Amino acid sequence: MTNIEGLLAAYDEQLRGAPADLPGGVTVERDGPVTRLVGQRRGLVTAPPDLGVRGDELDRLIARQRERFAARGEAVEWKTHGHDRPEDLPDRLRAAGFAPEERETVLIGRTDVVSAPVPPEGVVLRRVGEPDDMRRVADMESRVWGGDRSWLAEDLIARTAEDPDAIAVLVAEAGGEVVSAAWLVFLRGTEFAGLWGGSTLPPWRGKGIYRSLVAARAHIAAARGVRYLRVDATDASAPVLRRLGFEGVTTTTPYVWSPA
Repeated sequence: MTNIEGLLAAYDEQLRGAPADLPGGVTVERDGPVTRLVGQRRGLVTAPPDLGVRGDELDRLIARQRERFAARGEAVEWKTHGHDRPEDLPDRLRAAGFAPEERETVLIGRTDVVSAPVPPEGVVLRRVGEPDDMRRVADMESRVWGGDRSWLAEDLIARTAEDPDAIAVLVAEAGGEVVSAAWLVFLRGTEFAGLWGGSTLPPWRGKGIYRSLVAARAHIAAARGVRYLRVDATDASAPVLRRLGFEGVTTTTPYVWSPA
């Protein structure tokens, strides 16, 4: 088995079902081979690499997930991967009204090979936990993405209050302004922690801030005994992660159904 095959096997075995720790109000439901998370901002459907169903039976399985969330008036994401089976799963999801979002690359890196964080001059990295800081993070994200992301502040506040040891939120500040932010999510019962966020205000891009935030989170994870970091990376961030020693093991594409 190659290194990439081993990493993918660990990912499939440890991260394809429901997490051991769920936020308050989120419940797990199972329907045959799939697992549903209900009670989040939008629902989530995950599945093993091979669903084990085909044809009409698969269509009925997809329809049941859509109908479950339609009854709740909520959107739902079916998280697919490039190595999933059957190969026509994406076509059948589209036929059922699920729309693909941006494809990302799943990259995995060892925490013990990422170099120490070195932020650029004038930038300070800081771990935060106060509600006001989370609102500053959400404001920065809203500016980056051109839309209201106030929901992100409420999500980070709730998760930090419920279990401070399950998440580490970091900001990069320059002159007291949050110019970038990212968070590390510990996945109990696994060898992994997840990297999320990493958005940076346009004037501060290309200066090594994202790389520094990755390294800072790797050191936090390593201190907790975490072996691997996983990231669903965009085409913009993947090259930086590869230079830090991360390896691409598969791709992932969210297929999303939303109520009218």
